Amino acid sequence: MPNYILPDFEVERRDDRCIRCRVCERQCANEVHSYDEENDVMLADELKCVGCHRCVALCPTRALKIVKYSGTFRENANWSNQSILEIYKQAESGGVLLSSMGTPNPCPVYFDKILINASQVTNPSIDPLREPMETRVFLGKRPQNIERDETGKLNNNLPPQLELSVPIMFSAMSYGSISYNAHESLARAATELGIYYNTGEGGLHEDFYKYGPNTIVQVASGRFGVHKGYLDVAAAIEIKMGQGAKPGIGGHLPGEKITEDVSRARMIPVGTDAISPAPHHDIYSIEDLRQLVYSLKEATEYKKPVIVKVAAVHNIAAIASGIARSGADIIAIDGFRGGTGAAPTRIRDNVGIPIELALASVDKRLRDEGIRGNVSLVVAGSIRNSADVVKAIALGADACYIGTAALIALGCHLCRTCHLGKCNWGIATQRPDLVKRLNPEIGYKRLVNLVTAWQHEIKELLGGMGINSIEALRGNRLMLRGVGLNEKELEILGIKHAGE
Repeated sequence: MPNYILPDFEVERRDDRCIRCRVCERQCANEVHSYDEENDVMLADELKCVGCHRCVALCPTRALKIVKYSGTFRENANWSNQSILEIYKQAESGGVLLSSMGTPNPCPVYFDKILINASQVTNPSIDPLREPMETRVFLGKRPQNIERDETGKLNNNLPPQLELSVPIMFSAMSYGSISYNAHESLARAATELGIYYNTGEGGLHEDFYKYGPNTIVQVASGRFGVHKGYLDVAAAIEIKMGQGAKPGIGGHLPGEKITEDVSRARMIPVGTDAISPAPHHDIYSIEDLRQLVYSLKEATEYKKPVIVKVAAVHNIAAIASGIARSGADIIAIDGFRGGTGAAPTRIRDNVGIPIELALASVDKRLRDEGIRGNVSLVVAGSIRNSADVVKAIALGADACYIGTAALIALGCHLCRTCHLGKCNWGIATQRPDLVKRLNPEIGYKRLVNLVTAWQHEIKELLGGMGINSIEALRGNRLMLRGVGLNEKELEILGIKHAGE
């Protein structure tokens, strides 16, 4: 039977530089490299290469290069190489194609078509080095009325809030889909930065309870790891209804990733697949969702805000309106460019809508209905830099979740094979020999550096707009202009075209 599958990458090895140290062989979890002792030559099985570049990074003589495979099928505008290879794979396996991280396809990135306005003369800019700039934000329900006591002092009638030093949080990534060391890095960084990280739907390892004041715990359809202590230790609770990379689809963590530690955190047997159904089987309406929201509030004595996370889909504004009336304190919206540990390729690449359009439509709907103060909005789905954060806030967000950006800071090379459990950088794996490749002492410092750098840039961007606080930027679409957008897109985003 001929092998119809072509490799994605070629390994180019300069024999004049290669010293046969076999570092590449030892470092490759995919077993691409091998040594032919008889002929004293290094070999490469290119079909196994995922393009993680660890061998390239660690080769002491720079003898290696990983390049895109040059042997392509006959050119065809309708049938791309990828389309043909995917059919070959399914014809061979009979299975659903799985992929990790966000979609690599060219899809609309509206952040790149939005420009930030700047102040000049009549509304002067602010120098963030010399004047105070407030990047702190509070997430949660805002009171309808100001109340004072008999002496005229303000009563603190605020419902439970999350206080962030900067409008950025680490998004949900479960223990099991990512390693112990990756989780520790996220938890330690969130604590040092004064922000929050999200456990995902995999429960919380007992070692990380000490980071509870900076932890958001998740309640998903599988209810993995959910118990009273788990809820009590957290700063907030998130009900996961959907995920941007796979709207309408449940979760699946393969049994080989369910190690003893993971099984204890998730409260399932070692080696069994962890499958979350697509729906919560107790939620089929906003009324049902309201029951769960208040059950969680009751269980935690109304001391913690409750977040509801949904995927960005075509009727997201109406969905958000219902969630805002359900008693939730925060709505998290995940756009279709968001990352994932594993998703059906067809779902990841074809279902959902961009976060920019979803956010703008939700913010407008809640304002039109007079309930914008009932909830805070947190958005996710390929937030790549500080400018994306600023644009999202100007479109109506209170804060942003970052996931892929955080993993890249830890060393991820976006090879999009997380579901295989062979992450060469020690992030999306449970293999002890691979997990130890990520040093949490280094990892958390890199995350702190990333968010600190973004905070400096956010202050610079705010100053350039003549704005001195995140709160003054929220929903301020006058500070945005579109380029290369049609009238309908501008209308949904609620911004003017550049030059107007």
